[in-house]
Amino acid sequence: MPTYVYECSSCNDQFEVEQRMTENALDKCHCGSTGTVKRIIQPVGVMFKGSGFHINDYKPAVPESTSAEVKPEAAPAADCTGNPTTCACSSPEPTAQGEAPR
Repeated sequence: MPTYVYECSSCNDQFEVEQRMTENALDKCHCGSTGTVKRIIQPVGVMFKGSGFHINDYKPAVPESTSAEVKPEAAPAADCTGNPTTCACSSPEPTAQGEAPR
């Protein structure tokens, strides 16, 4: 059963009443006044589940810059001297087959 919100213009009280859709709207307030109660229209929450709804089937495209994580570069080892002959972190880039070294 839906819950309806009513407001009395006499006492400015708002109250909720659970009623069937086929029932007539209330016209009496708890304060005793008659004819001063109005039903207030409330927003309804809607959730679209499953396929067949535009919101589920056509999601906005996410730019690659936001979806890819930026990986930090590896810091050189503490004992690295920067000399390519003695340090593994400064070794030359590997070459593809058939290419001459740079």
